[in-house]
Parts: sequence; C-alpha cells; structure tokens
Amino acid sequence: MSTTDQVEAFPAATPAASLVFTTVLSQGPLSRVELSRRTGLSSAAVTKAVRPLMAAGYFVEAADDSAPPAVGRPANPVRVDGGRALFIGVKVTADEVIAVLADLCCRIRLARHVPLTDREPGAVIAVIAELTAELKTEAEGFGVQVQGLAVAVSGDVDRAAGAVRYSPFLDWRDIALAELTAAATGLPTTVDNDVRALTVAEQWFGAGVGLSNFALVTVGAGIGCGLVVNGSVVSGAHGVAGEIGHLSIDPRGPLCHCGNHGCVEAIASDSAIVRRIRRDTGEPLAGPAQALELAHGGSPVAREAYADAGAAIGRAIGSVVNLLGPERVIISGEGLAAYDLFAAQIKEAFSATAFSTADQCDVVTRPLPFEEWARGAAATAIQTFIGSDTIQEKR
Repeated sequence: MSTTDQVEAFPAATPAASLVFTTVLSQGPLSRVELSRRTGLSSAAVTKAVRPLMAAGYFVEAADDSAPPAVGRPANPVRVDGGRALFIGVKVTADEVIAVLADLCCRIRLARHVPLTDREPGAVIAVIAELTAELKTEAEGFGVQVQGLAVAVSGDVDRAAGAVRYSPFLDWRDIALAELTAAATGLPTTVDNDVRALTVAEQWFGAGVGLSNFALVTVGAGIGCGLVVNGSVVSGAHGVAGEIGHLSIDPRGPLCHCGNHGCVEAIASDSAIVRRIRRDTGEPLAGPAQALELAHGGSPVAREAYADAGAAIGRAIGSVVNLLGPERVIISGEGLAAYDLFAAQIKEAFSATAFSTADQCDVVTRPLPFEEWARGAAATAIQTFIGSDTIQEKR
C-alpha cells in the first residue's frame, strides 16, 4: 500500500483545545470550572474548546449525582469517550514485536506478540504490517476506525523526521521508518524512542499524572531515561535527550557500544552484568535469567556485579535529580526482576550523589511488561492525532 488510509481530522485546531483535551484525558472527568483552574484558561476559552469536542463525540458528560442542580453553565463534568477512536502501538525489541490495539483513553483492547527472527528493516516492517492488518480487522468488529499507528524503537530516534538514526539492539542506522511503515500499513505513522513513548503514557495515564516535572528511568537491556519538564516530554534539539545510560561514571570502566568507557549502560545493563559474571566466574551463562539465578543462589561474584550495577544507576539518578529537580523519579523496565539485588545500592548512591534537599525527590518503582511499552507507542499515536506533540502543554 502506497498511501495512507483516510482518517478524520481531530476537532481541536487550537493550542487551547488541545490543552483542554489532554487535561481531561489524563485527569478527568473534570467540570468546566475545574478545567479552567487546572489549565489557566478563561471560562470562555474552556467553553469554546469543549463545545466542538462534545459535538464530535470526543467528550461526553459524566453525570455527577453528588452535585446540586446548576443554573446557567453546565455543571456536569466531562470525560473522554475512549471508544470514539482506536490506535495501534508497536514496540520493537531485539527478538520480538509487540502490538496493541488501544482506545482513545489508551486502554489496551487487544495485544499480539510475534517473535522476530530477522532484524533487517524490511523484515521488521513486514511483521508490523501483518500485525497492523490483523488489528485493523479486529477494530472493524468494534465498529471504530483506527486513526493512527506509532512504532517505539530503542536508540537515537528523530520523531520529527520519522527516522531511526541509530538503534544498537537492532543494528539500524538512518532508517526512514515512519515513511516506510506508513506505506506498508496505510496508516499515519509516528516513530519515537521507546523510553520517550513510555514516558508519554506515564505522564497521561501512569505514575506521572498531574506532575509537571518527573523522570522515568528504565533498566534492563539498556538504561534509558524519559524526562518531563514543565509539563512537556523533552525530545532534545536533535532528538536525543535523557540518555543517562551514556553518562560515563568511570573513565577506566568497561567499553560501551557507544565508544566511551564506563557508561552506566556498560556497567548496569543486562548484557553488561552477564558479561561480567561470565568473565569473573567462567560460567557459560545463556542470558540474564541465569545471571539472576546465580546471584539469588548466593554467588558472591554475581551479587557484586548487581551491586555495582545498582550503584551506577543510583549515581545516574542522582545526576538527573541534581540537574532537573524533578518531583518524582519512576524506575521501570525488565531489569526490575533483579531489584532486590541492587535496591540498597541504588538508594545509597542516589543519596550520596543528590545535592542537598534534592535527595528528597520521590523515587518509586513501577514494573511494566512489554505490552505497556507498546501502549506507550499507542499514546504517542494519540498525541500525534490530537496535535499535542506540537504544543507546549501547561500544567
């Protein structure tokens, strides 16, 4: 397919309307008075924004039986009708493609997992196209059109250009993924870094709801960080931001795939931990699961590897908190399976690194399966559809 499907235009053509919509989406149901308070918009501006969204069915009134009868302006709160539109989110890992069909409130309706046996871009796009066709057919059963697709990939991803500049786990360089995927699927396509996409979902629907400033740190195959500053996810001037995995905390440390020595990722990623344990024990470990088993079995070498990983992660989090002063740091990722082995070291290194009262930052853990990363991609598809990716949101 060489052209994209016809999708409807979202009736929020102004920054104010987009702000109102995203506020209700993440924090609703909300009354118009409360919307005015939370957005800083005038009552007239809120009313003007709500009206077309109600008319198009994106907003519906949520009855508030506890409220007294109102005179004049409608008193009932408004909420987003999640069933009004559907979106597809795709997370590509080194060995699997996960796709979800999500509604406008980013609730997962269906999920699909397909093993990835070929990482060549054409082969991956073919898998995405097959999954997309399947989910579009399923969407017909709901009687709702799919309005957009988003693909989340690790590495240096330029969302504005729709390109993957470099993805080490896929060994991709300079792939025009959005254009190629849109041609293959027939859907408007957004491409973003996977951690940044997950950060959007956490901002709207997860542990970041209502926060103006927070960081999401992911541990596992890589060490990533998504940043929200003044209510907006930070993308960076060149599409790169929050790469704490490539903070060099030990110039004499192990070589990282980026070319530097002693990066957090070269010490604390799953593969780095496995390499170290193999080197120091001579055990032919197959992967992270066996490394974890060895550590839980009491191996001093394995436990030391995890402890050092925790210290590196804690120092990196401390650096983020010193630079940005977030209200909360959320730790997630598949590496949380080993959290009991390095939680104390993360806390100790964070406290030692954070300057003064910065160590009062709320640090929480949030285990999320890979389907949630695909949901993050769906959130970016929603973001593109409603136009909030181009607007500095006010909180």
